[in-house]
Order: sequence, then structure tokens, then C-alpha cells
Amino acid sequence: MNTNDELLFSRQSDAFGRMAQLIESSGTIAICAHTDPDGDALGSALALEQIIESRWPDKEVVNLLADDADVPRLYRFLPGADGLMRASEYDGSPDLMCCLDLPTACRMNHGADVLARSGHSLVIDHHPADAPFGDVSVSRPDAAATGVIVAELALALEIDITPELALNLLCAIVTDTGRFQYQNADSEAFEIASMLVDAGASPSLISLNVYQSFRLAYLHLESVVMGRILTFAEGRISYSYATLADLERTGALPDECDGLIDVVRSVEGSEVALFLKETVDGKVRGNLRAKGDLDVSSVAKSLGGGGHRAAAGFTAEGDIDDVLSAALPKLQQLVAAPAADGRVAE
Repeated sequence: MNTNDELLFSRQSDAFGRMAQLIESSGTIAICAHTDPDGDALGSALALEQIIESRWPDKEVVNLLADDADVPRLYRFLPGADGLMRASEYDGSPDLMCCLDLPTACRMNHGADVLARSGHSLVIDHHPADAPFGDVSVSRPDAAATGVIVAELALALEIDITPELALNLLCAIVTDTGRFQYQNADSEAFEIASMLVDAGASPSLISLNVYQSFRLAYLHLESVVMGRILTFAEGRISYSYATLADLERTGALPDECDGLIDVVRSVEGSEVALFLKETVDGKVRGNLRAKGDLDVSSVAKSLGGGGHRAAAGFTAEGDIDDVLSAALPKLQQLVAAPAADGRVAE
């Protein structure tokens, strides 16, 4: 471990201590992750609930969904998922609000209203943030997943890592590293994952539920999206989209679209992938992925979103054609930009 790593983990350890003090002094605690929750958001939130209940069994803890939608079907197998409550239906004013896997409060949708009523707040996240919020915050963009940080919190608190806790945390890490295929799959992620498997988490159970249990309706939608894939900028950019009409025709659900960006990303020779889907509120949700060192978060940010260098997203007004017209020129500029050493990125 180099000096910078030692300093980072020293600061993280100090923040964990202050988080423990906040939890200790709070009687009522709410937990909420970001809108349209993925495996990292849900796994981390459920794990934090288990950690608090294990260390402080006298606390009143509620785990909230930012949106009015149900838990995405792929993640309903996670221990504790059936106990999640919609934030819009929670009228309490908790002593402490725990915000997970998000860099800004607005990403909590209805959960932001609960945050406004809370006495204190803590944040655990791994997204780049211009101004981290919360009374205590651990924001580490170098971490592969928020689940990595939550796992390290459990270790710092000397919590007994049960198979249920381990499963939630492993799902968070597996999904946010793309089954350890993305650039963020580093040694820290592998070390934590190994510990979680030793504690009883089943990688095969996660794979079965998240990657091997697609409904036929989804597979029909996937075939539509695959048939629409086009490339741009001499094959360096690949893109596709799904409309509400596609979902209605195939019977696929909106939350089943999350993995379609990886289908677009798999095109040989592409360096950047874009997938767009229409949303029920008349907007377009965009997902961006990069295979190399290109920073797609800069494009997402220019379109009103954000994220990581290799994985980012945004939501835009207009229709599919409008958003393509806005996004594709920005992506073309990205792949044509000179690399740090003065060469054109290859």
C-alpha cells in the first residue's frame, strides 16, 4: 500500500468512526439509495440495514425505495428486499438519513423529501461529486462499487458477516463490475469478493437470478435492440435504442432495459457505446459505456447527467432522434480528441 492509499484508508477509517457515532446517537434511521436502483444500490442499502440491526438491534430502521416502482424483478431474491418501503409512503422524520450510491441528494427522488426532514445524514458513495453532502461522507470514486465501501464498514465495525449480508454485498460488487469484466474490477474488489464468498455468499445464485433468468419478453426486446445497433465514427461508437412501443409490443418491463447497454457495448471495434430508452414520463434515459480510457462521464455531464469515466448516464428532454442528435456529435468529439500524450486516441 502506497502513501496515498494509506492516507485514503486512514480518512475512511476516521469517517467510519464518525458514522458509528451518528448511528449510536440516533433512535430512528432511514436508508435510501438512488432512483432506478441497480444491484449496487439495492445490495448496499440492504447490507447497511443488516449491519445497523446487527450492531445496534435497538434502533428503528426503515429502508426506502426512492421511486414508487417495485423492486426490480432481478433483485427480489436479495435478503430483505421484500421489506423495502416506498419513500413517498413514509411520513417519518428520522434522526438519521443514510444516503447510498449517489453523489447528490436529487438522485433520491422522493427520498430527498425524507432527507429534508431528517436530523442528520451520512453518505456512502463511489461516484465523482463536485460537492459531497451529508454530515459525514465517504465518497470514493476509486472504489469499484459502493458495496465495497459498505463491506469495509462492516469489517471496521467487526460485524459478523452472515451469508445473507455477504450475498447482498457480493451482488453489489458483481453487478457494478459487470461480473468483474469492467475496468473498475481492481484488487480491492476481488479481495472483498473473496471474503464474502468465504462468508457464505453464492456467486452462482447471483448469476442465476441476475444473468440467467430473463423473461422471454425481455429476450424479444433484446433482439429488437440488437437488430437496431448501428456504428458511427468508423465503428468506434455503437448505439441503439428502445421505445415505449417496443416494450408494449414485446411485453418487456422498463426495469429490464438496464442490461441492454452491455449488448451495445459488445460490438467489436467500438470504444464507446450508447443506449437510449424512452421513459413513461416522456423523457429519454441514456446509458454510456467506454471500453478503454475514454471519459464518457464528461459527455453525460454535458447532457445533464454524470457517473464514472467508463460508465455514466443521463436523462434528457425530447425524443430518441433529438437525443441522438445531441449525443452523437459529443461522442464523436470524445473519440477524436487527442490522448494525454498528444496522440489521437486509438
